[in-house]
Amino acid sequence: MDVELHLDGRSSTVKGSELGIGHDLVRRWTREFKSDGARSFPGNAKQNLTLEQKEILTLKKALKESEIEREILKKAVSIFSRGDSRHTGL
Repeated sequence: MDVELHLDGRSSTVKGSELGIGHDLVRRWTREFKSDGARSFPGNAKQNLTLEQKEILTLKKALKESEIEREILKKAVSIFSRGDSRHTGL
């Protein structure tokens, strides 16, 4: 892994020029690797999430579904409320 080579003493400038990327990107990757370890670079569609992050995603999804359901119910109440006044002669 390129970050490990940088951690072994190779400068970010040298490693960046070998890869054809900026040295600042190599430094950022190194910081992420030091702070998150194996979870740093999960790849596309592979999220290595902590339990808390998984729970947050689950709760956000449930909240979004509840908001959609609420909007549907509000529209239904509005439609049925208009329908009642027409048929009762009010």
